[in-house]
Amino acid sequence: MKITKHLIISGRVQGVGFRHFTRVNANELGVCGWVKNLPDRRVEAVFQGSGEKVVELIRRIAKGPVYGKVAEIEENEISAGEFKNFEVRY
Repeated sequence: MKITKHLIISGRVQGVGFRHFTRVNANELGVCGWVKNLPDRRVEAVFQGSGEKVVELIRRIAKGPVYGKVAEIEENEISAGEFKNFEVRY
């Protein structure tokens, strides 16, 4: 079953390759959606895919890239249109 999650990630998540890390892992898992930096130094993301793949992607980003440090992930299930790929938004 396909699910869509909206996330706000805080911690040391900007300037450490977090968006690239997220995109690479999303593509590896076949999860669609997007990720972008917020002005307040947090990162916002939407993940869409099978429940197990989305959960695995959230698990991976919680660990983050080598120089990142995730302090908190706010997560909500949302209704959204169909995403065809995963992109970094600016």
